[in-house]
Amino acid sequence: QVQLVESGGGLVQAGGSLRLSCTMSGRTFSSYVVGWFRQAPGKEREFVGRMHWTGVLTFTADAVKGRFTISRDNANNAVYLQMDRLKPEDTAVYYCAAGNAFGTSSSSYQYWGQGTQVTVSS
Repeated sequence: QVQLVESGGGLVQAGGSLRLSCTMSGRTFSSYVVGWFRQAPGKEREFVGRMHWTGVLTFTADAVKGRFTISRDNANNAVYLQMDRLKPEDTAVYYCAAGNAFGTSSSSYQYWGQGTQVTVSS
């Protein structure tokens, strides 16, 4: 059974940084596209970024471009979302997901983590 687990969320002041981790059990990330999404209260789930496990075709949404970076750790079968210069509007539950398509919509991903809360105070 494939499971994704996010960690690293928390409370941070505006301008600060957090690094979220996503690990997969039951399978390796090899050959998957890994995506990051977020959902703020009362809003729809929003695409943040994605990368293929080989590192090619990494892409981040305009709202976070230049502030968020996606990377991978082959040895630990983990994907990271480094979030710098955080803003209050980045407050949301952040999810990682894995799938076989280079999509920006939720439907492109088959496996999902449970989410981790990120709160940015002003």
